[in-house]
Amino acid sequence: MPRVPLLVGTRVVVADAPAGSVILRPSPPGESIADVGAAVRDAFRFPLAGEPLERLATPGGRTTIVVEPPVLPIPGSNRDPRQVALAATIDELERIGIRSERQTILVAGGLARRAGRRELELLRAPEPARRGAVAVEVHDVERPDLVDLGAADRTPLRVHPALADTDLVVSVTAAETVLHGGPAALVAAAGAEALRASDAYSLLETSASLGWRIATGLERALATRAPVVGVSLALNLPVLGGAVHGYPYDPGALEAVAGSPLRRAFGLLPGAVRARVLRSLRCEIGAAAAFAGPPSVAHAEALLRSIDARSVPLDAPLDALCIGIPRTTPYLPRERPNPLLAAALGLALALRLWRDAFPLVEGGTAILLHRFHRAFAHPTQQPYRTFFGATRYGREPDELLEAERAAASDARALAAYRDGRACHPLLPFADWAACAPALTHLGAVLVAGCRDAVAARQLGFVPVRGVGAALEMARGRAGGDARVGFLLSPPYFPIRVGTGEA
Repeated sequence: MPRVPLLVGTRVVVADAPAGSVILRPSPPGESIADVGAAVRDAFRFPLAGEPLERLATPGGRTTIVVEPPVLPIPGSNRDPRQVALAATIDELERIGIRSERQTILVAGGLARRAGRRELELLRAPEPARRGAVAVEVHDVERPDLVDLGAADRTPLRVHPALADTDLVVSVTAAETVLHGGPAALVAAAGAEALRASDAYSLLETSASLGWRIATGLERALATRAPVVGVSLALNLPVLGGAVHGYPYDPGALEAVAGSPLRRAFGLLPGAVRARVLRSLRCEIGAAAAFAGPPSVAHAEALLRSIDARSVPLDAPLDALCIGIPRTTPYLPRERPNPLLAAALGLALALRLWRDAFPLVEGGTAILLHRFHRAFAHPTQQPYRTFFGATRYGREPDELLEAERAAASDARALAAYRDGRACHPLLPFADWAACAPALTHLGAVLVAGCRDAVAARQLGFVPVRGVGAALEMARGRAGGDARVGFLLSPPYFPIRVGTGEA
């Protein structure tokens, strides 16, 4: 019976996999580009479609460079290829006659907490920006002077003035999902209506993604005012160093972590100390390729390249899937996740990274390994506390809609967002809506290791004391011959799902 180590919060939990279990682990990252800056410059000079950057730019004109906070992949790294790509973009614009004083970096964070000094440091603004030569704007979805560009799929398009009043728009992003990077970065610099409407059935397929249609519609609307071009990086999965080097790619590393006596000693440390140790682990992220062109074109190509390099095949959907939830939020700043954010990591992120088919059978069981403490980082996660208060008597659609409208008009919550102290009050409702595609397929969500049964039941989940009991429940629901899978994460990775037919 194989032993599977799973990161749960700041602890490493070892699960005894039943016979016939499927252990999903990613392949080791491939070779990375040695010089990301040179690759970005070449991409701009030889785009996949459209004119090169040099022909699109107006010497002496104004340029807006759109970037996103590096929230994906998880875990992140202080040395990220997007930092080098941003520096190379600024240098390339200066080379073709757009001085740094005429460039503006627009940080598009969507409904998440507005980036502060610590988050801007993670972007590692290049030297011209550090000197103050390049202006830096942090998007505010509630600012009153958003520019109206019409609508896409009946969704109003209102964008930051720096996107509408410029001579050139350049996006510098990484291709993580259809809702992260490329034209989605333009949506992250739009109003709350577009952000709240942006969703996706699968994060890796554009066919059933309203968010992708809104993003491409916004790209076309901006292109009628000024040229729009983007560079998109295909990132490799993170590589961890230190005592967990090789996890989760190397089977030998899995055995070493599962059997290490240090694992038990590590579990006895206080939670704050364990979190500090995990944050101190060296993490490297490389870029496999860089593409340029219209943001949607460059992003689609980079995303396909990324999926091809990262994805793991699954011959047929599983009856149950065990997912470890780390002690982090899917947004910056990285904090202890409350129950809704923990559910979003498992259901809205891990269980939406699929192609061809959902990874569980209809009525299958998802097992989230998390303690589900109702701890809300103050004041950043205050809107999540409000969400739990509004849903304590149920999650009926009409009640949720009324609670969302009340949250959207809460002057105090909006002021906290605009001051950069908390996320937007609509973000918890967007996170819960992002869990819906997985929940429509699942018959049950078990929270293994749950310490707050009320929080789990409030979200419609089943609290279970430990992973062993959760596996027994899942096998009982499937009739005894259950195919159980274990998703080794983080990092979360794409899954290509087959039908099981010859």
